[in-house]
Amino acid sequence: MQRVLGVFDENLQTISRELALFPRVDGTVIALEGENAEIGAEVIRSLLALADAGENIDKSRLLYCVELAREGRASDIEGIMKGVVAVTSRGKQIKCKTVGQKEYVSAVKNNTITFGVGPAGTGKTYLAVCLAVAAYKGKQVEKIILTRPAVEAGEKLGFLPGDLQTKVDPYLRPLYDALQDLFGAETYAKLMEKGVIEVAPLAYMRGRTLSGAFVILDEAQNATREQMKMFLTRLGEGSKMVVTGDLTQTDLPDGKTSGLKQAVTLLKGVEDIAVCTLSDKDVVRHPLVTRIVRAYEKDAAKKSKGERK
Repeated sequence: MQRVLGVFDENLQTISRELALFPRVDGTVIALEGENAEIGAEVIRSLLALADAGENIDKSRLLYCVELAREGRASDIEGIMKGVVAVTSRGKQIKCKTVGQKEYVSAVKNNTITFGVGPAGTGKTYLAVCLAVAAYKGKQVEKIILTRPAVEAGEKLGFLPGDLQTKVDPYLRPLYDALQDLFGAETYAKLMEKGVIEVAPLAYMRGRTLSGAFVILDEAQNATREQMKMFLTRLGEGSKMVVTGDLTQTDLPDGKTSGLKQAVTLLKGVEDIAVCTLSDKDVVRHPLVTRIVRAYEKDAAKKSKGERK
């Protein structure tokens, strides 16, 4: 009950504020008054299910439960908690936190190529790495290949000091962090040395056939149409590809169309290819990130409407 209500009933106060309710707690009985009392009750049931499963109840997750209850989907919370995506080197279980994430993970498992499109903080990249590690540990693939367009360097990495690894490190740091978290620093270093984990800028994929590998293309919104076609046609036997990106954060020069945008449109509905669109509801960082994402989306929609006029 303490975990459900929060410190000094903070969670209960948040629910009441969000749904305009008047709460009363008497021992282990929670009474809610107001027009949205039933929705509030559904939220509390969801929180009880989370607490029973030993899950953390932070503000972000609490607000997500409120949102689901408003949509009449509070029962989806229990479905999200079922199934472990991966286990870190320290034994921590990684589970989905939103319905969108659950659908994304399911799509990756059931399709050869999956596009994960959505804003920052939705777990697109981290979950893709988790699934890659799980596939490697389960002997479904022989290696993990990570790639990303090095747009800031204009793909001309020769101007940067150091060897290829040093040059691409800044672009792939989020992927490295996730791999170290899942494998442990020592195992990760050994796998890198053996070439089981391979890292390369997107430009270096040309001419290759990627077989028996779990391939992740991150920040794909910065791939050109030509690069995206080149990458997707590298697919070899026994491989799986995950392409992640945020179409609202394209860094391509003016006049260049995002290859991710084109690919999602062209390949939606093609057998064995899944397109998963995550939204601000799937943001699992600080609750403020959700509000920031929504503000930018609102501004983009306003500009788009103005252009059509």
